[in-house]
Formats: sequence, C-alpha cells, structure tokens
Amino acid sequence: MPSSTLSAPSASDDVQAVPTFAELGVPQSLCDVLERHRIERPFPIQVATLRDSMAGRDVLGRGRTGSGKTLAFALPVLTRLANASSERRPKAPRAMILAPTRELALQIEATVSPLAKALGLRTMSIFGGVSQNPQVASLRQGVDVVIACPGRLEDLLQQRALTLDAVEITVLDEADHMADLGFLPPVTRLLEKTPKSGQRMLFSATLDRGVKVLVDRFLSSPVTHSVDSEQSPVSTMVHHVLHVRSDDRLPILVDLASAPGKVVIFTRMKHRAKQLAKKLNDAGVPAVEMHGNLSQPARVKNLAAFSEGRAVAMVATDIAARGIHVDDVTLVIHADPPLEHKAYLHRSGRTARAGNEGTVVTLAADSERKEVAALARAAGIMPTTTQARPGDPILSVIAPGERVLRTQAEIAALFPVTVPTQSPRPGGGARRSGGRKPAAKPGASAAGGRPGGGARGGRPQGAGSSRPSSGSSSARRGAPRPR
Repeated sequence: MPSSTLSAPSASDDVQAVPTFAELGVPQSLCDVLERHRIERPFPIQVATLRDSMAGRDVLGRGRTGSGKTLAFALPVLTRLANASSERRPKAPRAMILAPTRELALQIEATVSPLAKALGLRTMSIFGGVSQNPQVASLRQGVDVVIACPGRLEDLLQQRALTLDAVEITVLDEADHMADLGFLPPVTRLLEKTPKSGQRMLFSATLDRGVKVLVDRFLSSPVTHSVDSEQSPVSTMVHHVLHVRSDDRLPILVDLASAPGKVVIFTRMKHRAKQLAKKLNDAGVPAVEMHGNLSQPARVKNLAAFSEGRAVAMVATDIAARGIHVDDVTLVIHADPPLEHKAYLHRSGRTARAGNEGTVVTLAADSERKEVAALARAAGIMPTTTQARPGDPILSVIAPGERVLRTQAEIAALFPVTVPTQSPRPGGGARRSGGRKPAAKPGASAAGGRPGGGARGGRPQGAGSSRPSSGSSSARRGAPRPR
C-alpha cells in the first residue's frame, strides 16, 4: 500500500479567491503536513464544509468520487479531538469513520495517519478478511480514531472488544455506496450506540432514499454542501465507445494497456477479471486483479504493485469502482459495460481525479450497442463512437505513446514469488517431487499464483480469506460484509 494517499489539487485549478487551509481554521501543524505533501490550497468540497465542521456542526457533504471528501472530514475530526478535553482510553475510540469497503478504509487511514501523528493522536483501521487479534490488541492499547467497515466493527462490539459510548465524532463516507451494498442496517445499529450529543458528518455522491433516512434520523439540523455532483460532467474526462468484434477485444485491450500510463480495466464478473489479468500478463502487459475472491493480503499486494507501477494494468470488478485512489490513472476501460449508469460514473471516476485529465473507453460488441448508447444517455455523457479493429489509428489517439510489452521473465521479476521452506517430512523423507514446489507462472495476482501467494489448500499465517469466518456472529446472523 502507498504510505499516503494525500493528493494535491491540479495546477490548472483557479487559485483566485480560494482561502488557505489556515484561514479555514486548520491548525498550523496540520498545514505543515499538507505542505509537505504539496497540498497548499483546499478543494471546493473542503472550502464549502470546513468552517461548519470545524465549528462542530453536523454536515451533509455531497460530491463526486475524487472531489477531496477525505480531507474534508479528516481535518475537522483530528482538529476537534486535539482540542477536546477528553483523553484516550482503552477500548473507547473518540471518533468513528465508517467506510463501505476495506480498500477505502485502508486508504482513509493512509490519509489520516500522518495528520494524526502530527497531533499526537492514534488511528487504526478495522475490517474483515484478516485476523481480528491485532485489531483487538490495538483497541486495548487505546486509539483516538477508528476507520472501520460496519461488519467487523459490529462483530468486535458484540464481543465487547470496544465501546462506542465515548465517540464524539462520527463520519459516514460513501454513504450511498453503503446503501447499495446493504449496509444500512448495521450502520444504523452502530450509530445507535454512539452518544446523541456527538457531531455527525455524512459524505455521499448522491442522496438516495436510504441515505436520506440516515440523515433524517441521526443528523441534527445538518448544514448541506453540494459540490460536483456525480451527474455533473467532468471537463477533464474524455469518453470513447469502441464498437469491436468479439475476437478483437483482447488485442485491443493489449494495445491500449501497453501504452504509457496506468489503466484500470473493469469487468462484470470475478472470474472474468482473473482470466483477463492472466491473458494480459501472457501477452506482455504486467497486470493484477482486484475482486472479492481475493484474500486481504492478496488485495494489498496487488494494489501496491499497481500503485508502485510494477503493474501497469489493474483488472477489477466494481469492488474498485468506489474509494480506491491510485495516482496517475490515465485510462479507464469498461471491458464489460456496466449494468447501469451509476456504475459507469463510479468506475470512470478512477481517472480524471482532482482536476487531472483522463480518458474513459467502453468496448461494445454488436449485441451491446443499444445497451451502451442508453447507458451513455443516462450518464449524461456524449462519447465519441468509433468502429475499431486492432492497429487502427483511433487506438493511438485514445492512448498515445510507444507500446511496451514485457517478456515473461521480466513480468516474473516484477511479481516475485516467495516460496516457503518445506518442513521435514516424518522420517526425514523428501517431497516426491524432489524439492520445493516450483514458482507459479505470473498471472492474475501480484503474488503470482493463488490469491495471497499461498500453496493449494493453505493461506498465509494470520490472514483470512475474503469471506467472513463461519464462526463470526455477523456471519451466523447473515449481516452483509465488505466485498
């Protein structure tokens, strides 16, 4: 994982009449951290909300993915905790930030952590798919801010690993996505455990019916700020639709993905993401996959490989369409068109973030043309539509630059596989194969083989699968879990 996800506004933004972070009430110690990350002036959503949130008012912030919502709530949460008279206690966090997916929780923590350290505050993330023991241990030591997915947090609450009665500030990030994933019941139960007198902030791209229920019930006279709604056009994003033959789909993907820059490729199905990532690697494009069947260690490895540039392509299902922020994604490709326009907008939001430029391409077979045209109308975009074959000039227009394909040896070096030392067999006999199991061929995951890099039938010690343990209370109860 990258050490931080703090992102600076684009140099193309209008700087006139934009207040500084200090003028908005941000302490100098936090301003210094922001300056070290080259963040010198706030985004519009931050300008709109910071004065009210710093004053302790309940805030409803509406803005598209990539509009800067994380700092909009992180700065007031940390500032108010640092100025509060309360003290850190074991098992009693003073602020709770809820996120719909573990990837988003990790990225929020990556943003919040360097800021918290400047104020002497402790943060931690809580999510499923990994052992809960380190999380329980951290709670015992005492933390100021927990960034959590609802399922695992509710599990730990029921186990009395923590209490929420000391929570002074609650934040719901990507609230509409939580509603889409069915998390509103556990979110409601968690909010009911927090003091009614606490400050509450809710940030969302849209205000759907489920989100409005939370606002009406838990926010007290909230101040509403809307900046860059999900439906408003992104001036720095260019849209293309390529009508392609089925047997041309892979060569076109290889061509576009081998151009300079990072590309996120979306598929509808998990198995399709795995297969396509392997095919790209086989064709010479270093690629990783991201979907719900991966263990948490595999997700972290794959996201790190993509963030660091060892992988130039990430093939993902809609799990990556919200919250994951990787710098310098220049191209998003819908290898499989999404089912509805909201998914199109969320997927496309992986590029052209924070004022940067980006291109979005949708591949459409003959049978998908009407579906894609209706999708574009619903999304409010007017794409350039072209009939495309491998080698056509339009591909260089969409993704300019020299195409680079790697050898299998080069890709294997980018994704090294750690082979565990074999324990002696009873009686001192060797494995029948005569030694270690050979390294797997680089394929779908950055670990180079099965999710998490483990051997068949096993998994890394202390790491869980992406499915909840059958022994967890929420799993028995059927509560939704992060994908």
